[in-house]
Amino acid sequence: MSRTLNLRGWSRDDGADALVAREWLVTNGAGGYASGTIAGVTTRRYHGLLIAALPVPLGRTVMLNHLQEHLIVEGKVQRLSGDELQQEDVKLPDLDLIDEFRLELGLPVWSFDNGVVKLTKRLLMPYLQNTTYVTWELASDSCPVRLELRPSLHFRPHEHDVRSKLAHDYTVQVEGSRLTISEGDEMPPLHLALDGADASVERDQRIVPEVLYRMERSRGYRHEGALWTPGTLAVDLIPGSTATFVSSTEPWSVLDCDPRERFAAERQRREQLLERAEAEDDEIATLVLAADQFVILPATRPALIASMHASGDEPRTVIAGYHWFTDWGRDTMISLEGLTLSTGRYREAGSILRTFAGYVRDGLIPNMFPEGESDGVYHTADATMWYFHALQRYFVATADAGTLRQLLPILNDIIDHHLRGTRFGIAVDPRDGLLRQGEGGYQLTWMDAKCDGWVVTPRRGKAVEINALFYNALRLLEEWSRTEGDEERALKLAEHAERTRASFNDRFWYEEGGYLYDVVDGEDESSDAALRPNQIFSISLDHPVLDQNRWQAVVDVVQRELLTPAGLRSLARSHPDYKPSYDGDLRTRDAAYHQGTVWSWLIGPFIDAWIKVHPEDRRGARQMLRGLEAHLGEAGVGSISEVFDAEPPFAPRGCIAQAWGVAELLRCLKSLQ
Repeated sequence: MSRTLNLRGWSRDDGADALVAREWLVTNGAGGYASGTIAGVTTRRYHGLLIAALPVPLGRTVMLNHLQEHLIVEGKVQRLSGDELQQEDVKLPDLDLIDEFRLELGLPVWSFDNGVVKLTKRLLMPYLQNTTYVTWELASDSCPVRLELRPSLHFRPHEHDVRSKLAHDYTVQVEGSRLTISEGDEMPPLHLALDGADASVERDQRIVPEVLYRMERSRGYRHEGALWTPGTLAVDLIPGSTATFVSSTEPWSVLDCDPRERFAAERQRREQLLERAEAEDDEIATLVLAADQFVILPATRPALIASMHASGDEPRTVIAGYHWFTDWGRDTMISLEGLTLSTGRYREAGSILRTFAGYVRDGLIPNMFPEGESDGVYHTADATMWYFHALQRYFVATADAGTLRQLLPILNDIIDHHLRGTRFGIAVDPRDGLLRQGEGGYQLTWMDAKCDGWVVTPRRGKAVEINALFYNALRLLEEWSRTEGDEERALKLAEHAERTRASFNDRFWYEEGGYLYDVVDGEDESSDAALRPNQIFSISLDHPVLDQNRWQAVVDVVQRELLTPAGLRSLARSHPDYKPSYDGDLRTRDAAYHQGTVWSWLIGPFIDAWIKVHPEDRRGARQMLRGLEAHLGEAGVGSISEVFDAEPPFAPRGCIAQAWGVAELLRCLKSLQ
């Protein structure tokens, strides 16, 4: 059954500034992506028509940075996109020609209409291919036009400095309207082609000097670099005709197909995602398609794929955010329910959990996998505890007893490591049964900003959410052990859990403020009374560690001091370290990252806690999500930003598409239907 789903991202009433400020994102299910501004102006190092997910040690690599698009209409040149020759005077698309930008089933569509020319442009990446298709269709009531395209590139890892060395030894092979561009033996060739009647190529190799990347400048990074262009591709369009530009690192044999079939197949795949998720509501449907961008086959790690295939399994993981995050353990486990279980993707949820189980070391799952590397790094105290939470939600949704039995020895080993102590000072304190963590130079909780050796919020000691998660994990493993008939193990876990609960309620309650300490037994043995959102997990998890008679007080203070239309502030405004905005260079941003900055994903646990305290007020909970729903039409169109400024107008910042922000909004909307 065909589904129509449109989200408007720009119209002429929004003005020229929004053309450059708003961005689009398309992904390929393997970690690769294409992204840019609506205007086509390249403002980030991560923007490009093809960022390919290549095997280690390459990782995600920018293969095609920019595509200049010009129309020749009755001898006059008109711009469909911003030019790559962009200094302070931005060359935007012709504003009398561009009419609208929207997402159709989550895919970007540009409409051009000036009364004489009527043109539609669409873009997609086929699933699991490092390929991008861009198609232009001229309306039947338009005048004829000539389309000229100039691709520009700089092969480099997507997170590398835009000023990194530009190769001068690109080789170009031309065959008809196809180009093959190569650089050495380590990088795969880039294939470019223009499919259309009498399409042609004109070789005109040149350097495009000093392209200005405005977002990199505003974020304090090097922001001018050169691109290289091989020439132009051109095609004449008559009314009713189409032309398609292809960029790819796949073999030509894979690309020999009708582009219309690629678009039809991807549309069908997306319609099936919506059907599986039972997404009738447009906001939910938009988020279901946004969620699909994060669930990937880890194509950059072929050894993992081969290993899991050998065991009869299919690896899956979660990209934490676009553009610069890889897969992170914490983000994956927090996001799993919203991205997969709320969308009916149960098989992929199980694959994600089993994939991470294979990486457990010394009782820890990886904090993250660095770009271009096969092995994870483990400096996290909470990701492993979130693993238990994700497993619980998965088992409730699927009743997958086989996976539970497979993972139970690993889960027991995890808890044993925490009880006796493991890496980074992570260990249960035998004096009170609370979980402590901390090692110099490391940031082990989700508040993990670090710049030039400066750990902004170290939170060493016994952190409130770490112990809420630990208690939840103990109770869950107790249940699972009992289910599998191990009553002796269940009783021991129950003893540990009860001791943790009693100590938590004795040690964490801050009577003067009527809320919970953020950390007790810190580096100087003191307690930190900073009012932060981390305390909400003592209520929101399946097994709340906080005594119920204190739930109302905590929810009230978090609502009053931290709740915003975009999520929860990371620190109350009354604190001397509070920062109202997240902007500027890296050090300035890191200083504000968890010192007031609003985090979108925190709306999820707050809604859970709210419903526990106010079970009759589902309408009120639903109203708290309106701000993030409205955000779907700005910043990264169709997705949820990572963070927001802490004060009105709550400007979106950070990643334009963040997995746990999308996941938690989607999960809440589904649960409140």
